[in-house]
Amino acid sequence: MDSFFYHVDRGQTVVNIGIDYTAALKQSGGIGRYTRGLITTLAQLDRQNRYLLMHTPDSPLDGLRVFESCPNFGHRSYPLPERWMTIGWHRAYLPVPVELFTGPVDLFHSPNFILPPVRRAKTLLTVHDLSFIRHPQGAVDKLRRWLEQVVPRSLERADHVLADSVSTKQDLIEIFKMPAEDITVVGAGVESRFRPTTDPTELERVAAKYRLPSKFILSLGTLEPRKNFTGLINAFSQSPVQETHHLVIAGGKGWLYDDIFAAAAASPVTDRIHLIGFVADEDLPTLYSLADVFAYPSHYEGFGIPVIEAMACGTPVVCANNSCLPEVAGNSAVQITATDIEALAEALHRLTTDQSLRAGAITTGFGQAQKFNWPAAAQRLLTVYHRFENG
Repeated sequence: MDSFFYHVDRGQTVVNIGIDYTAALKQSGGIGRYTRGLITTLAQLDRQNRYLLMHTPDSPLDGLRVFESCPNFGHRSYPLPERWMTIGWHRAYLPVPVELFTGPVDLFHSPNFILPPVRRAKTLLTVHDLSFIRHPQGAVDKLRRWLEQVVPRSLERADHVLADSVSTKQDLIEIFKMPAEDITVVGAGVESRFRPTTDPTELERVAAKYRLPSKFILSLGTLEPRKNFTGLINAFSQSPVQETHHLVIAGGKGWLYDDIFAAAAASPVTDRIHLIGFVADEDLPTLYSLADVFAYPSHYEGFGIPVIEAMACGTPVVCANNSCLPEVAGNSAVQITATDIEALAEALHRLTTDQSLRAGAITTGFGQAQKFNWPAAAQRLLTVYHRFENG
């Protein structure tokens, strides 16, 4: 794994590809999880092109073990921590090309919104969402201003752009006037391990680990305004569902989360609302399986992987009808306007009491989840990579 240079079959054109893998190693959810799912699956599909995964020196390296059996994958560290690399490249605008650290590459792929300077390499940029523009009130001012500066510059320099969803592609076209042919929708997937958990021992283990109530509505995501947890708390508090169920919100603290805790504390049924913090990745399928309903009333999403994960685990879903969520959920979820508290309250109640609605949502949810898989997404990415095989 320490060396990038190894034997490959010279009978076929080989693309030398550098990928910034820092987020995959350092972020447990969100972009990190997306990048891990995509690139680890790509490694199973492609044994021909040569890949160099770049990361910061403080990145945990356990996540690279999955590539040890892939002879065409190597890794290398940048010389400085992420903060200093960011300052040098994107604040001081130092023209230090990434090839100084990668060595010669045909293509450099940044899966996290911003591109470093390059010398000769073609560039590929993944934009997951434009929430900092579409829902600016949900971001810290400093981060929003930063993204408003660096993302447009990166888009201008990118040879091609990848989007998580058709919705994000349309946002890029509308906001930045990008030609549609310059954007490829790669999508996302649900791992095969996301399926209904039926083992009583495993169900009891996860329930005990997170002190879960016996009947609950589940929501999951980083605690930040865009996820609309305050709206969910208010809807739960006024819905008849609070008489029979609890509300469990899982996710680590992100930013501007004080209102979420305040809403939970102020609820007349505060003792039935549980913010359980970050949930280990290996526990997620069982957590979904334990829930009676999964609620995802987000104000804006780039893809919304938890929606299809919940469906794959046999959990009925209620979600918002904005951004990418209709294309991800299809007709398998009860969809509401994110700001319509009464509609959300009613949907929660219906999904716990209407057995016909529940059964339909579960059955069609399984089918909907099967439409999204990492091999298909990785194949779409590989097709884009092959466009650069002639340099």
